[in-house]
Amino acid sequence: MKPVGKLIVIGGAVNKGSFAETDYDQNIEKNLNFFERGILRKIINESKLKENSVIEIVTTASQIPQIVGSEYKKAFEFLGAKNVNVLDIHNREEANSDAMVARANAADVMMFTGGDQLRLTSILGGTRFHDTVLLKYQEQDFIYSGTSAGAAAASENMIYQGSSSEALLKGEIKTTQGLGLIDNVIIDTHFVQRGRIGRLFQAVVNNPRTLGIGLGEDTGLFIHNDVMTAVGSGLVILVDGRFIKDTNLTNINLGEPISIDNLTVHVMSMNDHYDLTTKKLTIENSQFNPIPQDK
Repeated sequence: MKPVGKLIVIGGAVNKGSFAETDYDQNIEKNLNFFERGILRKIINESKLKENSVIEIVTTASQIPQIVGSEYKKAFEFLGAKNVNVLDIHNREEANSDAMVARANAADVMMFTGGDQLRLTSILGGTRFHDTVLLKYQEQDFIYSGTSAGAAAASENMIYQGSSSEALLKGEIKTTQGLGLIDNVIIDTHFVQRGRIGRLFQAVVNNPRTLGIGLGEDTGLFIHNDVMTAVGSGLVILVDGRFIKDTNLTNINLGEPISIDNLTVHVMSMNDHYDLTTKKLTIENSQFNPIPQDK
């Protein structure tokens, strides 16, 4: 059964324009380019009540929740959102409280900020708050949006540790269970800027049924009805292991380099679509699409 809700995962460093910068007003035209065309606008437009939607900024993953929450609240409000709140859950007791469950039930959008995805899952995983979010996503017109840690934690399994430079040495990548909103994918963030493609290669060769998703900064995927659409200014890398022909994975020791034959990689940019059911990528501005002729 396909979820009724919508999922928006973002690679991190969302160029929302910092309201804490003293020269923000002088750079308003540059920042407006993001506001008008970018990811936060997409979240509002796709939400149930648009500017009147109840948006909760969940800062649990962050070590500086007051700063992060305030920035996102101001950015959403700049775009016209009227009901934006910051929800900072510090521990599992709070995540199981009636108050937090009530706020989750009242929300149309939840924006999970960056930070430490293991902190996010260890505090929220298996709590009443987590169960409420999953149920709303399955059954209601609800948006789960996550950036950086919030994106990495959205899938059933997530990467929580592993260096970029040593990523293709056996055992270097550590994975654990995520929040479980989407199955059979694994998401890595800050992907292009931090050179993390090797991390995704290892995660996929460990289980080739899993689709690897690498999100660049200020780039995301809008996922609804099993179709993923790229949004934002950068790139999305997809790693498909279904057609792997050979690997040395089970014949090498921990710390030794991994070989992989015939790994498939796709690159998406803004408005490209990938169908999770058919496994087909559609490039929006394909050079092979017929050019309309004037009559």
